[in-house]
Amino acid sequence: MVTARFCFHDELNDFLPPGQRRREFAVPCARNATTKHMIEALGVPHTEVEAILVNGQAAGFDRLLRDGDRVAVFPRIASSGGGPPPRLREWPLPVIRFVADSHLGGLARLLRMAGFDTLYRNDYQDREIAGIAGRERRIALTRDRDLLKQRGISHGCYVHALKPARQFGEIVARLDLARSFRPFTLCLECNAPVRKVAKETVFNELPESVKVNHENFTICDHCRRIFWEGSHWQRMRQLLETTIAHGGVPAGDC
Repeated sequence: MVTARFCFHDELNDFLPPGQRRREFAVPCARNATTKHMIEALGVPHTEVEAILVNGQAAGFDRLLRDGDRVAVFPRIASSGGGPPPRLREWPLPVIRFVADSHLGGLARLLRMAGFDTLYRNDYQDREIAGIAGRERRIALTRDRDLLKQRGISHGCYVHALKPARQFGEIVARLDLARSFRPFTLCLECNAPVRKVAKETVFNELPESVKVNHENFTICDHCRRIFWEGSHWQRMRQLLETTIAHGGVPAGDC
């Protein structure tokens, strides 16, 4: 048995018991324990960790811990003096795409609304999400920290907020997405691209009130859903503008 001392920085402390937050603490470790094993044993998913220092030197997840090691663990955005240590993984990804777990349907719709390719089904199993995230290099979104500990997931975000609009603002702020918005380019239902369509070509499929009050339409060629700029569209547009104006923190929920 060896003993190492750990200190977690910034929002990583949210995963720890109160007695271990914002302080260095000693932890007994098995002789073959790695940094990744112990970080996750302490409750922090590896996807939330951006950098590790062991005795002041940059280390990877596979670093074997030795007796007396001092381990500093940093989140994606570190505020330590002198700047963050070298990153453990490529970030951001060249193309930002998501897969959301079965409890984040509202967040998935809002990300699609903003133009981000987001896979979602309400019956996804954890192993499916891990497989999709690994194969397609998608960022896994979840409120289940155990899901983010799965080996196949290299990029993921634990979603702290409970309401969809707050979740959306949280992810926009964390990943600096506001400049990448392409609003209303994806189907909110099936994630496929939508295209503009002339009113007369979909006229017979529209509700009577929509025929009278709206002129601009888009259609999803995959699921054939038709969209127009109604009250729901206006609320979503306002949410996008508010999220950008508040740096990723929306003023209300939806």
